[in-house]
Amino acid sequence: MSGVIHMIMVAALLCSLTGYMMFTREKLKLQAEFAPVFVCASIACIVYFCGLAGFLLPGSAAVLVVGIILLFFFLLSMIKNRSYKSFRLSLFQVGFAVGSLFFFQLLLTSRLIHYDNFSHWAIVVKQMLSTNAFPDAASALIDFKNYPLGSSSFIYFICRFAGNSQGIMLAAQGLLIFASFYAMSGVITEKKRFLLSAFLAAGCSLLSIFNITIRVTNLLVDFLLPIYTLVLFAMAYRYQWEIKKACINIIPVAALLMIIKNTGIIFAGIGFFFLIYIWLKNRYKPFLKNGLAVILSIGTAFLPYLLWSIHMAVKFQGVENKFEVSADSIRSVSGGKSPEEVHQIVVLFVKSVFDITSRPVMGILGFHVAAITASVFAAFLLKKSWKLWKALIALDVVLACYYLGILGLYIFSMPLGEALRLAGFERYASSIIVLFAGGLVLCATVDIENSFYYRIGELPAYQAFKTVESKNRYQKGVIFFIALAITILMSEYNGMQTIRRSYDTTLPYKVYQVTGDRWYSGGRVDESRYLFYASDVDSQVTDYYLQYIGKYMLYASNVDGICGFYEDNLINLLSSYDYLVIVESDGEAKHLLKKYFGVSGQEGIYRILHSDKGLALELEE
Repeated sequence: MSGVIHMIMVAALLCSLTGYMMFTREKLKLQAEFAPVFVCASIACIVYFCGLAGFLLPGSAAVLVVGIILLFFFLLSMIKNRSYKSFRLSLFQVGFAVGSLFFFQLLLTSRLIHYDNFSHWAIVVKQMLSTNAFPDAASALIDFKNYPLGSSSFIYFICRFAGNSQGIMLAAQGLLIFASFYAMSGVITEKKRFLLSAFLAAGCSLLSIFNITIRVTNLLVDFLLPIYTLVLFAMAYRYQWEIKKACINIIPVAALLMIIKNTGIIFAGIGFFFLIYIWLKNRYKPFLKNGLAVILSIGTAFLPYLLWSIHMAVKFQGVENKFEVSADSIRSVSGGKSPEEVHQIVVLFVKSVFDITSRPVMGILGFHVAAITASVFAAFLLKKSWKLWKALIALDVVLACYYLGILGLYIFSMPLGEALRLAGFERYASSIIVLFAGGLVLCATVDIENSFYYRIGELPAYQAFKTVESKNRYQKGVIFFIALAITILMSEYNGMQTIRRSYDTTLPYKVYQVTGDRWYSGGRVDESRYLFYASDVDSQVTDYYLQYIGKYMLYASNVDGICGFYEDNLINLLSSYDYLVIVESDGEAKHLLKKYFGVSGQEGIYRILHSDKGLALELEE
């Protein structure tokens, strides 16, 4: 894609997204804070439906064009009615936009590092972009075919028109993340109370502390799950007196949440419970009509997940999937594991859950102390009855149920080797802690808003405080929370910057320097047989990290790895491959390759030449 064409396509993509946002604001009367996440989730679901139907590229192109047309008509209407004169941006919106730009600039220049990017998330997107289709049962590049393609569909849509670099992929997922954070500010009704925005910004920035293992500089979805659940909370609360509008807002967000990952249905269920609670709480409204709207919205949101289940049952018959729970494993009570193994898993799990030195446990304890202290302070000093303590109890129940569910995952569906070391536990724990902390922050924001002595509009702005002292405390609070938010976000930014700068010390960089990042036209997969050689530091070969990176970079399905040569078996080993890829060389490898093949053994790709006279190696330029 040439530079000029690339710029035109990026501009068209931005115009299309803007067109949809303007349309939803104008026709659906969506609150400004909810428009971006509503649009992103809706586009992801539409592209996902197109992928299931078999016309991924035409459907995506149609979505792009429709958005541009909507923007064109909106601009005409704006000029005709001169509504542009009333266009205003709040201080919070400007600050959010500027802060987001810093992070997007960083994402665009970042590269993929985390293991799971290459084992699933990135390679799936790469195959979708290469074939303009969803992976099928014959896709040898994809090992875990039962993972839904919700976020992947949105990333595909962005990359299809903005470029397929790793930075574009990260920025596409960044759109999903920042749209959800912006939506959380929708719980605030008094927009002129900047203290509320500052407090919410500080609280949301704290969530990054529990996202260290799943930073936004990768395509993992463990952070998307809790923050999209928080969006469901915000939407349900904001439209609690307009249940039908809440249901309309929630449908695409919840639908996307359930097809981001298999466990997304758990997080969506938490959001649905809150929606049902809001409906039951306001039962003096048109109860039955609102109840029907709630049921219909939940049913509609389940449609993408249901279609994915049908798709898996029909198109992937006989394909063994990771973390698949069978009826036999459930009936066996122990999931096919011996009582001793189950006991070992349970003991390690309990020890990990209550490890007070771990970040998740420290977060739980810290937020418990903060919530209890704030509730007591409000009751005895402010003489206000906050709902924070109720939210704390409800979220504790969610926390306990979630951990029990994760324990069930380890016992019933996870392979024994991974279960015995609680593979992924820190990520799973981080996800629920983000939801737990975020839920408390949202509730505290609402409680603070309801604690002001005067409401906005009751008195002139200069008289909107009970006393001079209360105004002074308000101003100091704004300064404190802004400073806290900026400090935490700068720490997160610097952490991401450090990761980006250290990329040239990582294994993906070393592989890229040797192989490049290959893309083939027509969806062609490299069928050559590759053998990668590197050291096994941090188990990068035995854990298959090197091989997954090789699959992604070469877009090849036949990739093996080795960390040492045995002289007696060297010829026999290499005879099974077409290429030898030296990622990290050493003295022994150089000696053996020089002795038997007359090559230097330095880093590079060596073609293995098969002939009647034996094997030969030729370094490719």
